[in-house]
Amino acid sequence: QVQVVESGGGLVQPGGSLRLSCEASRNIARIFAMAWYRQTPGKERELVATTSSIGVTNYADSVKGRFTISRDNAKKTVYLQMNSLKSEDTAIYYCNINSRHWGQGTQVTVSS
Repeated sequence: QVQVVESGGGLVQPGGSLRLSCEASRNIARIFAMAWYRQTPGKERELVATTSSIGVTNYADSVKGRFTISRDNAKKTVYLQMNSLKSEDTAIYYCNINSRHWGQGTQVTVSS
């Protein structure tokens, strides 16, 4: 059974930083695209950042310059470094592997 597990969420003050991690299970033979999404109550899940198998990255306009996505292919892990966090970044963050496998989500709350 494929598993995708996120970690690193929590409560942080505005202007602070968090680093999310997402590890894919070993039985995913090949990993191509890795991505982070987020969702708030009553809204659709939105794309935050993506990274291709060769490391090409893309970001939502709302996080450009503040968030950085990176990956460790040997560990089948993708990271999301989030800096200069704002209250509007509060959401459940989900990892997606190969546009197919989802994690359970990790809560990020930005509040003073």
